[in-house]
Amino acid sequence: MPAPESPELAIALDAVRLAARVCRNVQGSISDDVLQKHDRTPVTVADFAAQAVVCRALQAAFPDVPIVGEEDAAELRQPENAPLLERIQRELAAVGVDGSPEDICRWIDHGNGKADSSRYWTLDPIDGTKGFLRGEQYAVSLALLVEHRLELAVVGCPNLPADQNPGFWENPGFFRSSDGVLQFAVRGQGAWQRSSEGSGDAVPIHVSPTTIPAEARLCESVEKKHTAHSASARIAADLGITREPVRIDSQAKYAVVARGDADFYLRLPRSQAPAWERGYVEKIWDHAGGALLVEEAGGRVTDVDGHPLDWTHGDALHANRGLIVTNGRLHDAVLAAVRRSFGS
Repeated sequence: MPAPESPELAIALDAVRLAARVCRNVQGSISDDVLQKHDRTPVTVADFAAQAVVCRALQAAFPDVPIVGEEDAAELRQPENAPLLERIQRELAAVGVDGSPEDICRWIDHGNGKADSSRYWTLDPIDGTKGFLRGEQYAVSLALLVEHRLELAVVGCPNLPADQNPGFWENPGFFRSSDGVLQFAVRGQGAWQRSSEGSGDAVPIHVSPTTIPAEARLCESVEKKHTAHSASARIAADLGITREPVRIDSQAKYAVVARGDADFYLRLPRSQAPAWERGYVEKIWDHAGGALLVEEAGGRVTDVDGHPLDWTHGDALHANRGLIVTNGRLHDAVLAAVRRSFGS
């Protein structure tokens, strides 16, 4: 089956490709001195620049379709942040995107749409902030929703190797690819991968064929605040898994499940309370792109209660708690282990 084609997909692929290039350039400038000072300027520059690139492209092509993004330009318009805006302008110019400071702020603010339209995009310009700052894994994620249903996704992972590489799994945090990948999916037309620079033909990707839980490879977030690592360990032990989980940042976890490098991904709530009582609710831009990739690659995505992700509650997944992302074949077994662990 040939890779899908549509005006929306073509524009989205090109926009994410260019945003990934901007992010790669900025990440390449991060020095040890910056990390020691916990200076978040590089990620701020990359966040804003990536959102500007994507919103500029989508606004020009589809001006009436809102974009639900993570950033706004209010701080950039403050006089004291003029040097930051100038840096963003230089980074955009380096990839061939020229615009005045006001142009850039306007592009960024086009990403302040609401998730209440029958058709809208959702964008995370840099998913995996700490991974980005550490020089590790991060992603640029874009998805199109129609009538609150995922229809198209593009996820750029600039540091993810194109092929399964032993060096990556031995030390996934510090392994950096020289090419990176773009993964994309269209509902009903499968999931695909190509290089992050858009070269070469797209190839279809599929989840793993693993059916025996004890043989599965578990993937989870690096950050403890994003998932309950101790609960993950209990679940892995329940399933008979003895090898250590692979911990990487961002929607790169969805990407490795989608192409069969990992068998399942857990994002477990640190509290068993309902979403509206926990204080923190997952944002749609953190999961929309990756969720469609996995589903179109043959996998399954639910919350820890086995419910499908509900995209009808604005910019957050208010009706869901936690996530279970699997190759589909293991989903029922993993869900049962999660329920045993959570006592439900």
